[in-house]
Amino acid sequence: MADKYRSYLDEEENKNTKWRFGVRPNYDVVNKLFEEGRTKVWPPGSLEEMVQNLVKTWEMELFHKACPDDYKTLDPNKFTYSLNGGKPLSLEDVRKIGGGYNAHLQTSLPDQYRVYNPSEENSNSSQLIFTTTFPRGFAVEILQVYTGPPLIVFKFRHWGHMEGPFKGHAPTGELIELIGMAIFELDENNKMVKVEFFFDRGELLGGLVKGATTGLDEAAAGAASSCPVLKNTG
Repeated sequence: MADKYRSYLDEEENKNTKWRFGVRPNYDVVNKLFEEGRTKVWPPGSLEEMVQNLVKTWEMELFHKACPDDYKTLDPNKFTYSLNGGKPLSLEDVRKIGGGYNAHLQTSLPDQYRVYNPSEENSNSSQLIFTTTFPRGFAVEILQVYTGPPLIVFKFRHWGHMEGPFKGHAPTGELIELIGMAIFELDENNKMVKVEFFFDRGELLGGLVKGATTGLDEAAAGAASSCPVLKNTG
């Protein structure tokens, strides 16, 4: 079945795709969260809808596709990612540091001040942490598009409800939101060659450590890993 917000997810298009978690991801749960919590409903065919679907499709590939040759939204040989003006990372660099969450949550803080330490997590452990913390998913919407392709500049909102533990902190049930900006540069084939994100990681992580310390997050994450519905991201 195809996904109404993400391209390249129907069975025919992915019959030879190597999925990181062994199966094609299912976004039904997070799509419901998105539809219930979004602040913008963009007209079909609009630039904003196109950018929103592109972002969702790119995140799906970054988090779930194991082989760079299976990526359809970007050129794996030219692609670079950077956060808050930091050093650009190649697709292989992103893979080496543990994938999407670790790339998005890079920091120069000393280890003792890191609420979430990307250097201690890999792609599997980071996925478990956040799908456990946000069992209904971590949705994303586009708030505004400032310029269209080939240089797309946009403002986005990521949100979820903290209904599971995070790094030993009990769930609060609160709405956690992250607002940021991004720049996507496309080539002549409409493939991403450069992605830049700008946001305050503390805006996300600060809300996740309000709950009492429990020390039970590892057990909860292990239980969550058995549920295929939780293998979505946003």
